[in-house]
Amino acid sequence: MKKTVLIALAWMVGLCGCALQQDVISLDDRLAQAERRYADAEQKNKELESKLSEYGKDDKNLKSKTASQTAMIDSLREEIQILSGRLEETEYFLKQKIQGFEKSSEAFDKTTNSNKDRIERIEQYLNFESTASGQKTPPDSAKTSEKQVKKQLSEDGIYESAKQAYDQGDFESAREGFNNLIKQYPTSKNADNAQFWIGEIYYHEKWYEKAILEYQKVIENYPKGNKVQASLLKQGFAFLNLGDTSNARLILSELIKKYPTSNEAKIAQRKLKGL
Repeated sequence: MKKTVLIALAWMVGLCGCALQQDVISLDDRLAQAERRYADAEQKNKELESKLSEYGKDDKNLKSKTASQTAMIDSLREEIQILSGRLEETEYFLKQKIQGFEKSSEAFDKTTNSNKDRIERIEQYLNFESTASGQKTPPDSAKTSEKQVKKQLSEDGIYESAKQAYDQGDFESAREGFNNLIKQYPTSKNADNAQFWIGEIYYHEKWYEKAILEYQKVIENYPKGNKVQASLLKQGFAFLNLGDTSNARLILSELIKKYPTSNEAKIAQRKLKGL
């Protein structure tokens, strides 16, 4: 997302900036040409003044040429001043455009960071796992055998890989990884989380019937896990998305009754008030 918006900003500034840069180049060339003509005219004027001094002030032809050359020099001097002013003005506008783009980029970075923080706080509030969280540290135990350590790393590796795929929007890889974890390590500490994220994948895909069934597996198979409340809440939301208000009310009411002090219960209460 960030990359796409930055490219768009750069493109918009580029449209204006490109034209301004061409103006700068054009004005710079014209100014250089005017300055060369001015230098040539001054040189010719000096030569005419030298001849006028040599042949006498009464030479009308030389006087006429000197006057004409002087007028040309004055005209070139005025043209140089005008071009210099335009060049400075164009360069100023170009700098303003660049500064505006830099400010837009900084504002976008701030907004992105702010949104990331808000997402992490919401996930924590709902007892979800932060997308920025690292791997869970296995409990320290001096008696853990090398075989057990390898198994633990394998469990965590499968889970973290699947979660990373989920965070990146690769739902197929994530679903496969979570299912593999549950199949290979049904008693893993991450099994209930994996089952919950499978339900989340179907929810994001708007396959709400399937999501409800997957959330139910969390509730039935891992009743002591930390994803039961979240599963009940998302079941209620899934029923609402299906237009089944009655079942949504039942599920959300059950959540409030069983877990009255949970964050999910507070959300369910607000949702019920809005129905």
